[in-house]
Amino acid sequence: MVQKPQTPQRTVVQTKTLAALEAAIPHCQACPRLRTYCQSVAQTKVKRYISDEYWGRPVPGFGDRAARILVVGLAPAAHGANRTGRVFTGDRSGDFLYAALYRAGLASQPHSVSRDDGLTLHGAYVSAAARCAPPDNRPTPDELATCRAFLHKELRLLPKLRVVIALGAIGHQAVLRALRDPDQPTEAKLPKFAHGQKSLLTLDATHTLWLLDCYHVSQQNTFTERLTPSMLDDVLRQAKVLADLDAR
Repeated sequence: MVQKPQTPQRTVVQTKTLAALEAAIPHCQACPRLRTYCQSVAQTKVKRYISDEYWGRPVPGFGDRAARILVVGLAPAAHGANRTGRVFTGDRSGDFLYAALYRAGLASQPHSVSRDDGLTLHGAYVSAAARCAPPDNRPTPDELATCRAFLHKELRLLPKLRVVIALGAIGHQAVLRALRDPDQPTEAKLPKFAHGQKSLLTLDATHTLWLLDCYHVSQQNTFTERLTPSMLDDVLRQAKVLADLDAR
């Protein structure tokens, strides 16, 4: 008899500070498939990282807690953030993103290789739609919905936030859905993703945010030059203007 995959549990987030949220995320056990996969990868490893101690847990956001710009990606890479424990750290996608953040004056150095490499962000915070590395880099809709509570909370615990950069269509959808009540049972059709698109969104009665769409920094996009360094630089320049951050 074939067993059906276990349904992710509902995630309840009651933390009141960003620091507390960052500390809580690695302990999440809501999605059995993802927890099993991340732990399996951490145990088997790959040859080039055989001596590394893998993180193997959900990955919290990272950056300036007074950030005006939030960057939202898809999910940790199996041998990237699932290994290092820091979002977009230890893989080619992270190399591309942090180099651009450095050029924009939002990062202290152009590389991100480990949690203790000294990297700091200035005016920026980096997060993801899903916090566990998924098989084939594809979280299920249920897993994305379960993880949405974390992004929903981040959007409200970054008090100076002005701009959200969504990397790819899944990041775009995650942001739009996270702006709503996570208990909302039905959702209207979402506006489609389009690279370079700019939208003004409502966070609450007194707070609006700009959403900027950008192709994801995956190797599939960067190696084919669908997304070039100059294209990402342009998005970050626009984000800095909208966020009222001084140019470098």
